[in-house]
Amino acid sequence: MGSPEILLVIGLIMGGLAVFLFIGAVIGQKAEKGQLSWANNNEPKKSRNAIINFSRPIAHQFTLQHAKKVKSPDYRNRVKMYIMTSGLSQELNIDEFIGLQILWGVMFPLFMLVMNFGLELGLPALLLILMIPAGIYLPIMHSKGEKKRRELSVRADLPFFVDLLSLSVEAGLDFFSAIQKIVDKSRGSASVLAEEFSIVMKDVQIGSAKSDALKEMAKRLDMPEVNSFVAMLVDAESTGSPVTQVLRDQSAQMRLERFVRAEKAGARASQLIMLPLVMFIFPTIMIMVFGPAIIQFMGNNK
Repeated sequence: MGSPEILLVIGLIMGGLAVFLFIGAVIGQKAEKGQLSWANNNEPKKSRNAIINFSRPIAHQFTLQHAKKVKSPDYRNRVKMYIMTSGLSQELNIDEFIGLQILWGVMFPLFMLVMNFGLELGLPALLLILMIPAGIYLPIMHSKGEKKRRELSVRADLPFFVDLLSLSVEAGLDFFSAIQKIVDKSRGSASVLAEEFSIVMKDVQIGSAKSDALKEMAKRLDMPEVNSFVAMLVDAESTGSPVTQVLRDQSAQMRLERFVRAEKAGARASQLIMLPLVMFIFPTIMIMVFGPAIIQFMGNNK
């Protein structure tokens, strides 16, 4: 079987799958309209990713009911961690995340197949098949990118916030009043850490234990620095140690870690700059220095 025949078979399979999803969506919509509602019965927060905003209504119409059939607890817990640590809880729920995986796992190879036939690109069948896991992985890639963005923001803000907490507590405020003060001052900013502290205060106000609210924040951020910070605060609260000393020690430790990270980044930059130096700058200098001598030598030989 040649390549065109393989592509035709793949096209028929994709077409049949699309028809199956469409019919299943129509039947499911008549049988159970509630499962096609938005998360928490309200339209979720608009995503920063334009692809999600475009494809989420399509997923609700065609793949959400199939996502609900994925019952594996391990996989659902893994998806829950992706959503929680990337800060997408207000944008997506678990069923929507899986629904987008199914949608993109079908749409990506189908789109490439249509483009391949329409523009005669001559793409190999293996590439079209590999587009299926690529589409399934796309929501995971988006969540990991958001998690990385949040980590950079938290690492930049955490030493400054700990310094403010330390000063506020030394001035006479208790720890959570100091957090509330910082949240109020940071209102309207794009600080991830300020937003997380705001969630901590809301959890405490609705009755959660202070230590539990801090531990939940550590789970959402999933960073060693935050885990260490929260563990020391919880330990200080349980043992009755003064929070002021804990904050002062944490502030000094975080400034030291930031200095070490800056040193490592500088060392990496000096290594990375060697590549363009050796490939482009050094040959140019050699030509400028030895070029005239080589030309003169070749002229004398004539």
